[in-house]
Amino acid sequence: MHIAEGYLPPIQAAAWFAVSTPFVVHGSRALVQQVRQDPESKLLLGAAGAFTFVLSALKIPSVTGSCSHPTGTGLGAVLFRPPVMSVLGGIVLLFQAVLLAHGGLSTLGANIFSMAIVGPWVAYAVYALIRRLGGGLDVAVFAAAALGDLATYCVTSAQLALAFPDPATGFVGALVKFGGIFAVTQIPLAVSEGLLSVLVVRLLTRVSGDELRRLGVLRKPAVQA
Repeated sequence: MHIAEGYLPPIQAAAWFAVSTPFVVHGSRALVQQVRQDPESKLLLGAAGAFTFVLSALKIPSVTGSCSHPTGTGLGAVLFRPPVMSVLGGIVLLFQAVLLAHGGLSTLGANIFSMAIVGPWVAYAVYALIRRLGGGLDVAVFAAAALGDLATYCVTSAQLALAFPDPATGFVGALVKFGGIFAVTQIPLAVSEGLLSVLVVRLLTRVSGDELRRLGVLRKPAVQA
């Protein structure tokens, strides 16, 4: 769902930068605090960033000026919370724009807002709600990753509709058109990302169970009296 270089009007591109900047600044502080409090989490932080980079680089052409792909940010949001993912996701998007010509520098603010801010916050909200209601870890992770992915595509559709409203039906008509085209590829990708995220969490549970407990993903065993 990366919007290509130069595809947004300059005023809108600048506005998305302005909206995204406070989240990235706050996320930078959260990232530094995370590393200071738990230095052993650096490896898992790197893995979360790599997971996002690889998945979001698997692009499928979609709406002109954009593409469909998994995001990978839902898993990171579950592990490290959304503020940290605003930074990791922003770094991923910057590297992809510079190294892969995937997305763009002028549209970086818009892409950060959709994939690195809204997606992770929706994913974590879904995850936290399901866990609070007593849902299992697999169900919570699947729903978080899938719905975080879909939230990203919804925001990207809205960004494109704002930039290119339909001549007859305006913003709403363009939103329906962009969203409908994205949905063909994005819904199956969201389901696939949810399933893959569950498999990754199961693997981490076996090999890094203590780390997941420190992060609060796994519940600590009750102490026997």
